[in-house]
Amino acid sequence: MSEHDITLTVNNTEHKLVIESRRLLIHTLRDELGYTGPNVGCESSLCGACTIHLNGSAVKSCTILAVQANNADITTVEGLAQHGTLHPIQSSFQEEHGLQCGYCTPGMMMTALDFLKHHPDPSRDEIREGLEGNLCRCTGYHNIVNAVESTAKKLAEISSGGSA
Repeated sequence: MSEHDITLTVNNTEHKLVIESRRLLIHTLRDELGYTGPNVGCESSLCGACTIHLNGSAVKSCTILAVQANNADITTVEGLAQHGTLHPIQSSFQEEHGLQCGYCTPGMMMTALDFLKHHPDPSRDEIREGLEGNLCRCTGYHNIVNAVESTAKKLAEISSGGSA
């Protein structure tokens, strides 16, 4: 099996690795680097538990080879909180009880943030549609939609000069 030298910047930390050609990004993040926020679910891009931000866009890390992410800037759910303060999406999921077992939560948060970047004032139906590629078996989605709606309000307040 051929190996490649790659560099990944994950949550603002640069990592230099030697990776097999066939190694998926999700396994590199979890097994090689210890970022356990993105979860391994279906390994076929259906559940969204492995969603991360790759160069600023939400992607399912089970669909990308680690070598394809060479020199990429990656953000996992662990990289959202800053200086001990939860990101608005994290606090909203907590306040709105948008999680139960928590397995899908990191992927939901990363997908929702990317969605809100493009739809800052979404309707509840638009939120549901925006989360369509992420599955949750516990919550029934109602509280997840509440959390994304709450996050949109907090982000709007922050961008207008307030604080969330």
